[in-house]
Amino acid sequence: MPVKGAPRSRPILEHASVMPGRGSYGAPGPAVGVEPSRPSIRNRTVFTRDNLEVLRGMDSASVDLIYLDPPFNSNATYSAPIGSDAAEEAFRDSWTLDDVDVAWHGEIAEREPALYDLISAAGRAHSRGMQAYLVMMSVRMLELRRVLSATGSVYLHCDPTASHYLKAMMDAIWGRDAYRSEIVWRRTSSHNRAKRWGPIHDTILYYGRKGRTWHRTLQPLDPEYVEAKYRHRDDRGQYATDNLTGPGVRSGDTGSAWRGCDPTPKGRHWELPPDRALPDWFSRPDGYADMPARQRLEVLDDQGLIHWPERGSMPCFRRYLTARSGAPVADMVLDIPPLQAHSRERTRYPTQKPLALLERIISASSSEGDLVLDPFCGCATTLIAAERLARRWIGIDLSPVALGIIRERMERDLGGLVAAVIHREDIPPRTDLGPIPDYRTHRHALYGSQEGDCALCAVHFPYRNLTVDHILPRSQGGTDHPSNLQLLCAACNSLKGTASMAEARARLARRDAPGGGRP
Repeated sequence: MPVKGAPRSRPILEHASVMPGRGSYGAPGPAVGVEPSRPSIRNRTVFTRDNLEVLRGMDSASVDLIYLDPPFNSNATYSAPIGSDAAEEAFRDSWTLDDVDVAWHGEIAEREPALYDLISAAGRAHSRGMQAYLVMMSVRMLELRRVLSATGSVYLHCDPTASHYLKAMMDAIWGRDAYRSEIVWRRTSSHNRAKRWGPIHDTILYYGRKGRTWHRTLQPLDPEYVEAKYRHRDDRGQYATDNLTGPGVRSGDTGSAWRGCDPTPKGRHWELPPDRALPDWFSRPDGYADMPARQRLEVLDDQGLIHWPERGSMPCFRRYLTARSGAPVADMVLDIPPLQAHSRERTRYPTQKPLALLERIISASSSEGDLVLDPFCGCATTLIAAERLARRWIGIDLSPVALGIIRERMERDLGGLVAAVIHREDIPPRTDLGPIPDYRTHRHALYGSQEGDCALCAVHFPYRNLTVDHILPRSQGGTDHPSNLQLLCAACNSLKGTASMAEARARLARRDAPGGGRP
């Protein structure tokens, strides 16, 4: 798996706010309306191991924002330049079914049949490699669904090779109503490609809970737009002229004439600018928000915020160009360039993303103090951005090379914060399931719920012949929670060992096949 990461240009923030999870994968998450649990992992922790195992040990509803930039399944081979921070790391960004634990197939088929149908269709329509890739992504995304809080959002960074398959996967996992945006980031300049349009963009799929956090975030205005739009100037600076009216006729104060100007014959009504458009030097009288429209127009005019044209058209609002001026972020990101070869923030890792891109995402979809998770954290771009924006963070990466890059970037970019980074290689224990008694105490209840049948071979046995088994082995992050327990006969328990149920079923099928060795 790749190590990833990377830098800057802070967005302009204003405020606003717009789920509870829909079930779980593995041990259950909280029900709708349950308060998110406190995370079982400390801030500024980096795990170096398989992210699936770490995710299975994380508490439900403990993460506020997830950004992931996984391998793309692009059939490309990347290797970092000799002498770079990531020189030890090379990876092949393609997948075969041999790369994927066969157990994942069975887990998805058993728990999420609609998702499995979709993955199987992708295998038939595209390739078995795409099927394997989607299986790898799905088992992780199901765990990410469980750990995301009721105010959370998830951003999946991908490229056009698999983005359409991944979007269908996200719809199946999160629900189509959770889809918010498909963001296009121009990652490079135009290429000379024979007989095709030059591939210059990545896709970022944005899904969010119903109660997701959202901050109105502005991006810098284009200089050409500023020159064309903010063409007026006075002693307070440049300003553009905006409408003071909106479409539609109204009765009452907003539809009445003011200073000889009547919006009604034009099919409009007075519509005053929002507070965020008012400059910092505006002096707000007491009760301004409750004043009638024409009285507020008087206040604006007294403070020089009304532009009167020379000839008889309607007055306009003077929208001054200030430090808070900007355009609301759009789903086409054209103003954040890719990293250049000599950029200060570059680690020269082949798939590194700009810090500015992550700062925009984190600013828009989380608040100070929120917990940000990057399960493919690579060269730490998400972690650096989260730290700079006063968020808590957790990073996971399979490669131990990532830890060295993260520490170097923390030292270089954040002035010695490296000492605060916690490195772990274990599976974190879940703390959100409440007191759990010894798993063997559930044996009677399990015998009743299974009606005495072995959960693997389905043969009926007396109570004394069945033993308690962990569906997801504890070595892979499974818990003693009743939802992760079952009864197996002695033979099936021995056959399963520390494998998952899907692997155990595959072993049972091979054993029972003609010539498979069954006595």
